[in-house]
Amino acid sequence: MKTSLLLLIPALALAACSGEKETSITPIAEKRPVTLEQHGDSRIDDYYWLRERENPEVIDYLEAENAYTDVALAPFSGLQGILFDEMKSRMKQDDESVPYRIGEYFYYVRYEEGGEYPIYARKKGSLTAPEQVLLDVNKLAGDAEFFSVRGFSVSPDGSTAAYGVDTVGRRFYDLYFIDLESGRSLSDKIGDTTGNFEWANDNQTILYSRQHPDTLRWYQVFRHRLGGSDDALVYEEQDEENDLFLSKSTSSAYFYLTSAQTVSTEVRYLSANSPTDEPVVFLRRAEGHEYHVTDGLDRFYVITNDGAKNFKLMETPLDDTSREAWKEVIGHRDNALLEDVEVFKDYLVASITEDGLTQMEVVERKSGALSRLAFDESVYTAYSSDNHEFDTALFRYTYESMTTPESTYDYNLETRSHRLLKEQAVGGGFNRGDYQTERLFATARDGTPVPISVVYRKGLKKDGKNPLLQYAYGSYGSSSYPYFSSDRLSLLDRGFVYAIAHIRGGSEMGRDWYFDGRQLKKKNTFTDFIDVSKFLIEEGYTSPDHLYALGGSAGGLLMGAVLNMAPEYYKGVIAAVPFVDVVTTMLDSEIPLTSSEWDEWGDPREKEFYEYMLSYSPYDNVAKMNYPNILVTTGLHDSQVQYWEPAKWVAKLRGYKTDNNLLLLKTNMSAGHGGKTGRFRRIEDTSLYYAFFIGLEGIRE
Repeated sequence: MKTSLLLLIPALALAACSGEKETSITPIAEKRPVTLEQHGDSRIDDYYWLRERENPEVIDYLEAENAYTDVALAPFSGLQGILFDEMKSRMKQDDESVPYRIGEYFYYVRYEEGGEYPIYARKKGSLTAPEQVLLDVNKLAGDAEFFSVRGFSVSPDGSTAAYGVDTVGRRFYDLYFIDLESGRSLSDKIGDTTGNFEWANDNQTILYSRQHPDTLRWYQVFRHRLGGSDDALVYEEQDEENDLFLSKSTSSAYFYLTSAQTVSTEVRYLSANSPTDEPVVFLRRAEGHEYHVTDGLDRFYVITNDGAKNFKLMETPLDDTSREAWKEVIGHRDNALLEDVEVFKDYLVASITEDGLTQMEVVERKSGALSRLAFDESVYTAYSSDNHEFDTALFRYTYESMTTPESTYDYNLETRSHRLLKEQAVGGGFNRGDYQTERLFATARDGTPVPISVVYRKGLKKDGKNPLLQYAYGSYGSSSYPYFSSDRLSLLDRGFVYAIAHIRGGSEMGRDWYFDGRQLKKKNTFTDFIDVSKFLIEEGYTSPDHLYALGGSAGGLLMGAVLNMAPEYYKGVIAAVPFVDVVTTMLDSEIPLTSSEWDEWGDPREKEFYEYMLSYSPYDNVAKMNYPNILVTTGLHDSQVQYWEPAKWVAKLRGYKTDNNLLLLKTNMSAGHGGKTGRFRRIEDTSLYYAFFIGLEGIRE
C-alpha cells in the first residue's frame, strides 16, 4: 500500500458495539483538493481523485477500506454465519416456478439442490410430458464470481432461444442464441446490449437495444436476423434527456419503442410481422405528457395523463392515433393511480394503486362492465405475472403480504374465481400466525398523513425497547410495497419491528405523492422519513437507542440526507450503493445516467436547482457532529451509482464526524449495482446487513 495514498492512524474500531473493542487501522484517504465552480459558487472536493477507476491508488484505498471493515465486523462474523444458515434453511432448495403456457409448450424455471442459478425448461403438450432443459445457467456460469443472465426468451414458434449474459456487473449484456431442436449454440453473438430485446413473428429476427458506451443511456434499437452480420439501426433517440425502451404487446401484433423522461414520453410502433418497416410515431412528445401504449389486436389502448394526473385509459383505432380519436375506457380518479393494464382478447385487467394498496379491476371489452378482484388482508401487494397468452380467460397474478409468502393465482375472468397454484414454501418452522402486520399513519411536519406498513412478532410491547428497522425508497414515483421476505424473519424472531415508510417521492398515494417528493420538493422525502421515525418513537415501537435505517441507491441518498439532518434518531444506518454526491454528478453529463436524470432531480446548470440540490446533497452537507454507526456498500462496476460517490462520502465523513461510532465502507470488487449474483450469494449481502443491525443490539446469536 502506498503511503502517499493513506495516512494510517489507529482507531477503536468497535467503540459502539456493546463494549467490544478492537484496535485496527483506519484508512484515511489523502486530500487532493479540486475546486468546482458553478454560478459563481466554489466548492472544494478533497477526494475528487477517487473517480480514477484505473488508478492503482484508488484500488488500494478501496481494498484498505474492505480490510478495515472485515476487522471491524469480525465480532459479528459468527452471527452473520448463523443468519446465513437460517436464511438458507428457509429456502426450498429444489424449487420450481409455476409453469406458464405459450403455444404448445409449458415453460418454467427450476433450481436443483445446491445450485446457485436457475435452469430454464419446458414440456410439450402437458405437464406430464418429458422435460426439455433449455438452459442450465449453473453449467454456463461455472465458477464465475459474477454471472447474470437476462431476458431468456423463446421465439414464437418455439424453435430458438435467446438470452443475455453479463459477467462484470456493468449491465452490458452479450446476446447468445440456442437451436432448441438440436440443443447447439448458434454462431450469432451480439455484444454490448442492454439485454432488452424482443422476437419478431418470423422467428428469425430480433429487435434489441444498446446503451451509450460512456453515459450508459439506452438510446438505440437495432434489428438482427439470425445468420446475418450487418445489423440495421431501427431508431436512435437523439435527446440526451430521454431513454429508449423496447417492448412487444401480449397480442404479439406490435413492437413499441418508448422514448421516456421522468414525466414525458413518445411512443413509436411497428408491426411484429414486418420488422423491417420504419417505426411510426404514435403521438408526438409534449412536455409533461406521459403515455404508454399497447394493443388489443383490433385497437390501441393508451394510458395517459392528459387532463388526468393519476392517468386514465383510452382506446383508439389502429388507423388513427390522434388525440381526437381517443375514447375513454377507464376514467380518471382523484384517489387512485392507474399503473398498468393487461390486454386479453375479451378482457382488460388494470392495476391501480389506491390508498397505497394495489387493486385489480377487470373490464369486459365488449360491454365495458367493470369488476374488482377481492383480497382478504388489509396490508398486502399484488401484481400481474407470466401473462403471455392473448386468447385466454385466465389472468395470472402474484399476491403476498408481510405475513403471507409469495402466492401465485390464476383468476378466471369469466367465472370470477381464484385458484391458488403455489404458495412459496418457507422452511425453518415458519408459522404466519406468529406474526402481525399493521397499517399506520404518521403526520408529517406539514400535516400530510404518511402511511407506514409494519410487521413484528406477536406479543410486542410498545415500551420503546424494541429494535426497529425502518426502510424507504421515495424516488422516481416508484412505490414501496408491503411484500413478504423470509430473510426478514431473522430480524422479527430476534425482537425487531420492520417498518416500510411510504414517503413522498413514490406513488403510493397517487401521482401528487410523487410530484411532492421530486425536484424542488425533494426535501419532503427526507423530512417524511424523519417524521415517520419520530412517530414510531412516540408510539413506543422503538427509541433512538434501538432505531435503525436502511436504503439503497436513491434510497441511499435518503439515508445520507437523513444522517445529516437528524442523526440523533438512529443507532445505525446502512446506505447501499448510495447516490450521495448529487450536485457534482448531476453537473457532469459525461458520466453515466446524468442527462436522463435531470428530469427527476433538476438540472443544476440552472441556479435555482443548483442551490436547492446543494442544500441537501449528502456529500456537500457533511458536518462536524456525531453520526450513528454507518455501513456503506458499493460495487466497483456499478453502472447506476458510480463507486466513487460512496467512497468519497466515507472519506469525507471520516474527517468530520466527532464520534467513535463505526463508519465502514464495503466495496464488492467484482459486482455492480445489484450486488452478488446467485440465490445463495445474494443472502451473503443480506446476512451482512442484518448482522450489522442485530450485532449493534448486542445480540450474537
